[in-house]
Amino acid sequence: MVYSYKTKGTCAREIIIDVDKDVVKDVKFVGGCHGNTQGVSILVKGMKVDDVISKLKGINCNGRGTSCPDQLAIALEKVKEHNLATA
Repeated sequence: MVYSYKTKGTCAREIIIDVDKDVVKDVKFVGGCHGNTQGVSILVKGMKVDDVISKLKGINCNGRGTSCPDQLAIALEKVKEHNLATA
């Protein structure tokens, strides 16, 4: 299922995530540092949602208190909440 998450506190404005059960199938960042967000997207493809969250949660970019990877982890937490609520 494809989910959209509006980011907070980062250069990227939105993250579009395709998740099948508990596996990340695809990630696209709208905005942000193109090379970095492209790299993160490729690295997490095929990973379990919980593994991505545990690796990326809390990464800080230049003292902002968040980052594009951290926002991806937060978005995946929202996806998990949504899936639990609709199960």
